[in-house]
Amino acid sequence: MNKMKRTKAFALLLSLACIGAWAGEYDKYYEALPVEVARVTLPAIPANEVSVADFGGTGDGVTLNTEAFHKAIDRLAELGGGKVTVPQGVWLTGPIDLKDNIELHVERGAMIYFTPDKRQYLGHSDREERVLPCIYAVKRTNIAITGEGTIDGNGSQWRPVKRNKQSDVEWKQYLFMGGTVTDDGTLWYPWQLKNKYPDIVDSPKSYENTRNDLMRLYGCTNILIKGVTVQNAPRFHVHPCNSRNVIIDGITVRCPWNAQNGDGIDFSDVNVGLIVNNTVDVGDDGICMKSSVAKKDTPASGCEDIVVQDNTVYHAHGGFVLGSNTTSGIRRMVVRHNRFSGTDTGLRFKSGLGRGGKTERLFISDILMSDIAKSAIVFQCDYSDHDADGTPKRSKVLTEKQMKRVPDFQDIHISNVICRGCRTGIKAGGLQGMQCVHDIEIENATIVYTKAAQQIDKATTDIKMTNVRLVADKKR
Repeated sequence: MNKMKRTKAFALLLSLACIGAWAGEYDKYYEALPVEVARVTLPAIPANEVSVADFGGTGDGVTLNTEAFHKAIDRLAELGGGKVTVPQGVWLTGPIDLKDNIELHVERGAMIYFTPDKRQYLGHSDREERVLPCIYAVKRTNIAITGEGTIDGNGSQWRPVKRNKQSDVEWKQYLFMGGTVTDDGTLWYPWQLKNKYPDIVDSPKSYENTRNDLMRLYGCTNILIKGVTVQNAPRFHVHPCNSRNVIIDGITVRCPWNAQNGDGIDFSDVNVGLIVNNTVDVGDDGICMKSSVAKKDTPASGCEDIVVQDNTVYHAHGGFVLGSNTTSGIRRMVVRHNRFSGTDTGLRFKSGLGRGGKTERLFISDILMSDIAKSAIVFQCDYSDHDADGTPKRSKVLTEKQMKRVPDFQDIHISNVICRGCRTGIKAGGLQGMQCVHDIEIENATIVYTKAAQQIDKATTDIKMTNVRLVADKKR
């Protein structure tokens, strides 16, 4: 056995020994579950370690460190994997491409800050219309992003901004950056900014579909994201897609409340997942499950075997959300002991024709809510996406195949919910002539509302409520 092979073997033994010592820390989340789900396991990261500073990196907030990150990851890949440490400082960089068996560890006092030079993000993405994500991995195994530092996507360089969602002070700050305002004054686009970096598209609106996620891990197996603060994404913040065995533990996700499409934690077609101990305060959905058309060349399609527990969501369009895509199904999921404070809606189930699918064995319990702007619980089956200017993202004319993708929210069990303050307690509507919302159980809930106890279309929905108290707040 040559020296290189001995090094790899020794590192693997060390990593496995280390992981074996703390792999059991997640067992408690699988106690007394109402449905049996497959358990997560930790990724195996070898004990090799380098610092990005060892490869010419400088955390001065000025030096571009894209090449230093690339060299550090490549060096560890040659050794079979390991940890890239980011020490204290502000580390300006372009996209970071994670490889097999790599941990990106952001130390306390360190910030990874993504460059406003959009040319750095040009390249092959798994979604061709978009630029490269800030941090990404494609069909990799054993990926970890850990630490107590901050990862900043510099999203204001990418996001369109609606005037009616900005204060006068905020609006002036965007105008100070330069950019382009539509003729009617309702939208600002980050096109022709004053930062002197050239645009990579030929029109303001083109950035809408070009911008990508801060973290996008596609077709991967064994992912751990733990401890870090993730903020200011160009689009979604933490977005594993078509991946298997994913743990999101103890991270903070934050962006302005009015950030366009600023989702917090999105699972798109994830099999076997755990989302625990996180704090989310974002501009769109807080913790969200999505499921698209099945992809045969990835480890997962549909969302299944997932536990969501002990999280807090502040501002978001929804605290816990399903949809809008549910095509390949969402099944065997437990959502319990979560808190939503100041979200637009609490529990949000949304889909539409062309993107619907079936839910099975979903158990949601012990949810505490306060100051919910709209509905505590809502089922919507006519949802559609729009660009910032109101243009529909998808054609209203559906193919025969798309027409078969009907929302089917069923076998959902919601219990032990307390909501102090919402406009509407429970809101639900299906589609005429279709079974879209049925076999739903809500029990042991107390909801204090200010406008309406419920808005439920009984002709298109079937919701059984037991011991549900809907109490009017007469002081408001």
